[in-house]
Amino acid sequence: MLWRALRRFGQKLVRRRTLEPGMAETRLARCLSTLDLVALGVGSTLGAGVYVLAGEVAKDKAGPSIVICFLVAALSSVLAGLCYAEFGARVPRSGSAYLYSYVTVGELWAFTTGWNLILSYVIGTASVARAWSSAFDNLIGNHISQTLKGTISLHVPQVLAEYPDFFAMGLVLLLTGETRGLLALGASESALVTKVFTGVNLLVLGFIIISGFIKGDLHNWKLTEEDYKLAMAGLNDTSSFGLLGSGGFVPFGFQGILRGAATCFYAFVGFDCIATTGEEAKNPQRAIPLGIVISLFVCFLAYFGVSSALTLMMPYYQLQPESPLPEAFLYSGWSPARYVVAVGSLCALSTSLLGSMFPMPRVIYAMAEDGLLFHVLARVHTGTHTPIIATVVSGIIAAFMAFLFELTDLVDLMSIGTLLAYSLVSICVLILRYQPQKEMKIEEEVELQEKISEAGKLTLQGLFCPLNSIPTPLSGQVVYVCASLLALLLTVLCLVLTQWQIPLASGDPVWITVVVLLLMLITGITWVIWRQPQSSTPLHFKVPAVPLLPLMSIFVNIYLMMQMTAGTWARFGVWMLIGFFIYFGYGIQHSQEEVKSGQLSSKSRAKNIELDLSNLCAHSI
Repeated sequence: MLWRALRRFGQKLVRRRTLEPGMAETRLARCLSTLDLVALGVGSTLGAGVYVLAGEVAKDKAGPSIVICFLVAALSSVLAGLCYAEFGARVPRSGSAYLYSYVTVGELWAFTTGWNLILSYVIGTASVARAWSSAFDNLIGNHISQTLKGTISLHVPQVLAEYPDFFAMGLVLLLTGETRGLLALGASESALVTKVFTGVNLLVLGFIIISGFIKGDLHNWKLTEEDYKLAMAGLNDTSSFGLLGSGGFVPFGFQGILRGAATCFYAFVGFDCIATTGEEAKNPQRAIPLGIVISLFVCFLAYFGVSSALTLMMPYYQLQPESPLPEAFLYSGWSPARYVVAVGSLCALSTSLLGSMFPMPRVIYAMAEDGLLFHVLARVHTGTHTPIIATVVSGIIAAFMAFLFELTDLVDLMSIGTLLAYSLVSICVLILRYQPQKEMKIEEEVELQEKISEAGKLTLQGLFCPLNSIPTPLSGQVVYVCASLLALLLTVLCLVLTQWQIPLASGDPVWITVVVLLLMLITGITWVIWRQPQSSTPLHFKVPAVPLLPLMSIFVNIYLMMQMTAGTWARFGVWMLIGFFIYFGYGIQHSQEEVKSGQLSSKSRAKNIELDLSNLCAHSI
């Protein structure tokens, strides 16, 4: 009995949601075009990072080679973006990585993914609102912060912010109000505002790039120790000077490029919000892949151009990380351009704020409609066709966090949640590509049945040289197991590369042997997956070079997750404990899949009772 109970419990955790092919009916309004999705992706991704991150990375990590850092980060983001694009074409529904995980790897992983996406979006919304408030306050001479510090100060260091930010709280509530908030008014209105702000932001960035190439000096990419000493001698206050490194285009070496690329990767986080619009896009199977690819390309061009202009206008060791672009224009003698940059930064933060808030209620709505969160959160407004309760609740939570918390210690949690979602989407693409088709022609189904009967047992030939050209349940199960093993081995490899860097760099034979063995196992299992037959289901977009590209994406994402501190992982553990309490206390019993299985068992019980009654009547007669 105990074994059966444990088995039933385990089956509940890995039960998968089944979807009808194509676009299903939805209570949300299908009103978003491809241009709307591109604007949403660019606005969400091209936010504060382009105005702040470039200066921070260039000064302390990479120097002028920051342009290479953004190239490496863009390539790694494209790997995840391609996987999202295929799933957007394959599963045009609301929910993003949460739904993709539910369809492929089961309910528990789906809840874990969705719960972390909620965390990422809430913290992202609160932190961007706080940044918007700071930028506006800076523009008017810091009057707001000085007044609040003098009157309402929170004396709880490392826990609460220095002062409560009423402006940031009001900004979030404005966007989530039931009648006036832009997000609650509908997806089309939100998309219109996003397009306007994104357009202004791109115009300002275009001005920055052109101005940088006009006013820039190529010598700033070839700085030497003499230039550094002259700059030090010409200024009285050198406390803000950065390090010279070795000078030149790559002053901090190859290690600096890698460190810079790891930081720049987070500048591309945000494009995944496009995947949450599956039930609001007019043609999601085409618009979602195009929106993801185009938005990533536009963001890369903007980051590449701005970082080039910035390091050409000003020596990298003199950059000010808090406001690099205004200081660069001041250094070049174009001080009025600082106001143009200020307008662009406010527009960028506005679109980034909308981009963080747009997908947040849609993920909550998708989870609540599936029964994993409280069902009241799935209520849709009859007039605007938006998830109104989820929008208001998530907005209030984000506003509360923006009001009280500094959030500097919590930002890394955004990265863990996002990278975990990226990894799961890549695994899902890898698994689904090798599963049997749901719908087949009659002759294909006959061929499949013949192959199943021929390949009913798992053999070495079936692993490395399968005879069938159509995926079977057995070959799909082989890929499922192999993908799980690869995820585990890649996690161990990333842990070794991260925690034992010094022994590996010094050539320790033990650790070198461990890495070589891991690489051999990963290569062998990848070969097994590659030899299995792939599904020929036609899609608007497919990830090329499967299984190589999804595996590269998984490796990059896990490696970046391993860079997080122990404190970040502890906070992540607390958040997950809260989530599991909700899931095991409510979601596992109210899941739609649980309801369906209960209905099926009720029907079977009713049929058995009917049969028993008929038999009883027959005996009595």
